[in-house]
Amino acid sequence: MHSPYHLPALMLTIVLAMSTTTMAADAPAVARWSAEKANQWYQAQPWPVGCNYIPSTAINQIETWQADSFDPQTIDRELGWAEDLGFNTVRIFLHDLVWEADPVGFKNRLGEFLDICQKHHIRAIVTFFTNGCYGNTEEAHLGQQPAPVPGVHNSGWVQTPGAAKVNDPAEWGRLEQYIKDVVGAFARDERILLWSIYNEPENRTKGARSLPLMRNAFAWARSAGPSQPLTAPIWALPSAPSTSLDIVCFLGENCDVMSFHSYSGPQDVERFIKLLQVFERPIFCTEYMARPQSTFQDILPILKRERVGAMSFGLVVGKGNFHYPWGSKQGSPEPKIWQHDILRADGTPYDPEETAFIRQLTGRDR
Repeated sequence: MHSPYHLPALMLTIVLAMSTTTMAADAPAVARWSAEKANQWYQAQPWPVGCNYIPSTAINQIETWQADSFDPQTIDRELGWAEDLGFNTVRIFLHDLVWEADPVGFKNRLGEFLDICQKHHIRAIVTFFTNGCYGNTEEAHLGQQPAPVPGVHNSGWVQTPGAAKVNDPAEWGRLEQYIKDVVGAFARDERILLWSIYNEPENRTKGARSLPLMRNAFAWARSAGPSQPLTAPIWALPSAPSTSLDIVCFLGENCDVMSFHSYSGPQDVERFIKLLQVFERPIFCTEYMARPQSTFQDILPILKRERVGAMSFGLVVGKGNFHYPWGSKQGSPEPKIWQHDILRADGTPYDPEETAFIRQLTGRDR
């Protein structure tokens, strides 16, 4: 029988070889962290454990950050619940249009969010770009955001900056200002744990071709002199059909800390960790947990054992309808098994045994 590790391991070896041969030609003006620096930084951190966080009152990134819908009261309440679970990290998603409309106000609101995080002993992983939009055909726009579609998973999520802008270098001058302004403003801010430059860059939704923009975005972020490390997640195991080896190669040679996403079971998570350990850098799993195939009980002990940063998806059920499964149809009944999210709108747990397990692993039950 053939080992299930042979193909992905071989492909990753190819990626590493490509990284070695291209590094000299493509080295950015400000170099990535050395592995030694990255590991020393990580050793000084508590085990990062938490969730991807979107306030329950926001349907997408724009509604999260626009002045008229930014909701610090809800954020304070919900991050208090996250703290009670023992979470010390949240991963958040920004949007370039909100910054463009009001750079100063946007940064002030991000700062207020970070104040709330600090109050609850939580640090943020800040994400700039994403291609995913979950079947939403509307272009991102400011102002009133769409109401949730009943029964539909994540019906209002929007791309940033959007596939057309991703693919058009003429649009990048504004994006360069955005990255440099935001990273520069918070470059020494200890409330930010790390910068996740591009969410799932291998996602080709609406024809987005991420690598050229991502290559520049990493350079723009580095030029702002951040004290925090940079990363972007590998989306799939190297043997998966959705893998883009050129993107994996870029991430392998440019990320200060490695990160990945997995909504699969424990075997695939173990394989992903083994593959990324080749880079000898800290590892973060910045998305996991999609019941029933990916659960806290199955995955979180692995991540803790390997000291891999652990960010599950979702916290409080809300406008995003993250508790419905991917592909759910309008009018679908309330699912008996939630896909994402941990808490109901009033803060009570979806599964009390699950939240007790989380607290046990985070040490919050002591």
